[in-house]
Amino acid sequence: QVQLVESGGGLVQAGGSLRLSCTASGSIFRFNAMAWYRQVPGKQRELVARITAGGTSDYLDSVRGRFTISRAKNMGYLQMNSLKVEDTAVYYCNTIPQIPSWGQGTQVTVSS
Repeated sequence: QVQLVESGGGLVQAGGSLRLSCTASGSIFRFNAMAWYRQVPGKQRELVARITAGGTSDYLDSVRGRFTISRAKNMGYLQMNSLKVEDTAVYYCNTIPQIPSWGQGTQVTVSS
């Protein structure tokens, strides 16, 4: 069974940066697009950024220009700069199309 493990979250002040990492077991990322999602309590999970196997990326409007998604072999990354309080959420990675076994996510908390 494919496993996804997110890491790199933490507490940061507004304007700061964090780099999230996603490790996938097996070769699930090799031929699939992968994406980062985030979720806050009481709201649906939303797609933040995605990148195809060929490297084409796309972003949620609110993070475009501040976040950068990248990938390498079985790893995915999300560089987050100029963080805002509203970026606070649990961040998850997954493939596109999604696999059913989500990881535990990594908490990102941005303080004002």
